[in-house]
Amino acid sequence: MYEFLNQLLSNSYGIYILCLASYLIGSISGSMLLGSFKGIDIRSKGSGNAGATNALRTVGPLFALGVIFIDVLKGFIPVYIIIHCTTEYLELYKVLIASFAVLGHVYPIYYKFKGGKGAGTLMGVILALFPQSFIYILLSWLIILIFTGYVGLSTILAGISFVITTYFLYDPNLGFGIFTTPFGFFTLGVALFLIFTHRENIKRMLNGSENQFKKIMIFKK
Repeated sequence: MYEFLNQLLSNSYGIYILCLASYLIGSISGSMLLGSFKGIDIRSKGSGNAGATNALRTVGPLFALGVIFIDVLKGFIPVYIIIHCTTEYLELYKVLIASFAVLGHVYPIYYKFKGGKGAGTLMGVILALFPQSFIYILLSWLIILIFTGYVGLSTILAGISFVITTYFLYDPNLGFGIFTTPFGFFTLGVALFLIFTHRENIKRMLNGSENQFKKIMIFKK
């Protein structure tokens, strides 16, 4: 398979084909797929988002766990496959394929371009691209969630922690030069993209109407 992928990437059109394939895989929505077996359109419930958080709040933990598994897997698989290639410009290609998987999740072609907010699929992408940072990102997400109860805020700050861990762990010899590389641009893009996809959450937090996950909070009002 890798010989085929290397040959494909040696052609000028090869990366376009793989980016399209990654986008189509990313467009498979875990919540919509599982919801079809239960006769549920998750976008008609709760916040209207097709991600795992809305699935947890409106359908339940088992359903949400299945959604997370599918959403993580569809980010992990395309990137994990490509990282074993030996073609030129591999770092750029990994970042492009990762980006298209996330775009597919947020703007799925199968569901009228209305999907999730990118967090689940980004988890799979990070596990494949840079697993050393995953535990730090997960811990930052969990700690913020425990103290604030805001899933959106936790996700935004976890995206920022991705930038920080990239600076310290990816290649310490590069310093801030890491952010001039394709992977560095990707981490900055991830942080900004998560802010963009959670813009409505930010508005609700500012006006005090955002839902809190109070069951996990340490300090409750």
